[in-house]
Amino acid sequence: MDKLKKILVCTGGGDCPGLNAVIRGIVKRASAAEGYEVWGSYEAFKGIMDDPPRLVKLDAAAVAGIHVRGGTIIKTTNKGNPMAFPVVDDSGQTRVENRVPWLVQRIKDLGFHALINIGGDGSQAISQALHEAGLPVIGVPKTIDNDLSSTDFTFGFQTAVQTASDSFDRLVTTASSHHRVMIMEVMGRDAGWIALYTAISGGAEVCLIPEIPYRVESVIARIQERYREGRGFANVVVAEGAHPQGGSVTATEGELGRHSVRLGGVAYTLADSLRRGGLEADIRETVLGHTQRGGSPIAFDRVLASVFGVRAFELVLAQKWGEMVVYKNNAFDSVALTEVLSSPNNVNPSGTLVEAARGLGISFGDE
Repeated sequence: MDKLKKILVCTGGGDCPGLNAVIRGIVKRASAAEGYEVWGSYEAFKGIMDDPPRLVKLDAAAVAGIHVRGGTIIKTTNKGNPMAFPVVDDSGQTRVENRVPWLVQRIKDLGFHALINIGGDGSQAISQALHEAGLPVIGVPKTIDNDLSSTDFTFGFQTAVQTASDSFDRLVTTASSHHRVMIMEVMGRDAGWIALYTAISGGAEVCLIPEIPYRVESVIARIQERYREGRGFANVVVAEGAHPQGGSVTATEGELGRHSVRLGGVAYTLADSLRRGGLEADIRETVLGHTQRGGSPIAFDRVLASVFGVRAFELVLAQKWGEMVVYKNNAFDSVALTEVLSSPNNVNPSGTLVEAARGLGISFGDE
């Protein structure tokens, strides 16, 4: 019998509803092909970089029923980027170094035929670097931010929107009861997709996104108009990367080996700006944070992630290295990682969704 070809699977970056469904899709499709076995690396590349490596065989028993579960059974991390790996030198100082060539050799030495890397823009940048260094790699698009280009949706996004919309609906009733202005902050980094979808689904008065810098005066004017109309309350959705015209994002310094800045807290910054701008209203802030990443994926994401897993393994069979599976125009396909990484998928300020939102009376604070 020929030696089995070992496929390594990694889930990197922030966790996301649907990761387990992808893993299950890969394993179930691999079981229908002769000569393959699937292994997972714990905590993305950290598991295979550790000594000894922390790996787990992913067979039918390991993935049974996991498609309905949130999180990832092989865990994840957004630290330890092999392209800029934190290393403490003899003097005690921390620096970063490129561990990609070493990692490629480690994966090959452990007998792996190919890598399926499940992740967002940062993870797929690592995929491309590994591919350029000679490792057969297939990418799978994962992020609640929906900011990867070449695919209409990334799995996890729709579940995050559903979570945000459910929370927004609850804030509407309490805002109405207390005649308050409720500001709800959602994730998304540099893309406003979660905020935009939530604002439309929930009927927000104001939606602030990174792609459309806002004026505090315009936000105040829209809220005051709402009160003058006799409604007595207002609800605002703000993306974590939103910022005023001429201003900067609300963030703290990041850590070595991950994003350069850590976004979060714009809801409080906005509330303070509204108060200082003269808005006489009772304002409350809610930051959803990691609730958007947790819990079971909704049906849409289970289907999307499951098919992504199947198609990813089929790309392995076809040896389409350096490509990522995508969902485009109601069809599943694949594109080169270089195309995916050429530009982010941000909200088009003049696009259909923004124009529709304006038509619904939603203000983006840029008037």
